[in-house]
Amino acid sequence: MSASEVVGAHKQLELQLGCELLRRTQRSVALSPAGAVFLDRCRALIRHAEEAEIAARQAVTGRGGRLSLGAVASAFSWPLPVVLERFHEALPDVEIRTQEIDTHEAASGLLNRSLDWAIVHQTAPVRGTTATSLFVDRFVAVLPVDHPAATATGPLDLADLAGSPWVWLHRHISPDYHDAMAAMCRAAGFSPVPAHWARSVTSQIAMVECGLGVTVVPAAASAPRPAVRFRRLRHVTATIELTAMTRSDPGALAEHLTAIAKQLTATQAPSPH
Repeated sequence: MSASEVVGAHKQLELQLGCELLRRTQRSVALSPAGAVFLDRCRALIRHAEEAEIAARQAVTGRGGRLSLGAVASAFSWPLPVVLERFHEALPDVEIRTQEIDTHEAASGLLNRSLDWAIVHQTAPVRGTTATSLFVDRFVAVLPVDHPAATATGPLDLADLAGSPWVWLHRHISPDYHDAMAAMCRAAGFSPVPAHWARSVTSQIAMVECGLGVTVVPAAASAPRPAVRFRRLRHVTATIELTAMTRSDPGALAEHLTAIAKQLTATQAPSPH
């Protein structure tokens, strides 16, 4: 660009902005106050554009970027701690943002891109998403310490809990979980009348801890608590899957997180209590 073209472009820019960018004298040319501000903002825009380009390249290669993660409450006890530890070891520059979700919220969060990865109790993918089974768990009974069956040894017959008040889970919170609970009770010959309603495995156990009733939960959630007892169940074959969900086009970061979760849940499954 020639000197005259540079001067012309500069004049055009000043007309467009409605202010003087350069102050000229016979001996010098200097930035005006408005010109100094304008130059500083232009430099910032260039820097941000360069940072955006770098972030985009890192996201494609899986070496940096941001990942929004949603998980059911029980997953924050296991397996998320070990999964995220391994992920951060491999990709320390990736920013992880997490939120607790209910199972039914995962698909919509992935599709509207408020989530990039989710871990839920769900077996079937929703259109536009992919579900990867991480761990198939069996159920155990959860009893208050003063329940007659709390101190017995050996597996418990689920039918022995038919007359107890039950802590239940709304079906819309986690359809697969709810249906598995209902199916195992029907197979035991009864249909419990729920007395209390929970929104997660964690709150189910907390309600039992308050002495409100009994329930069943995945064995992986059976961390020792002083006010509850976990009992294995006899003749119960119902299971529940812990599932990692992503969009059908997940991106390198989400794929890497799924791979780590799949590997760790296969080799570090928790021991039920």
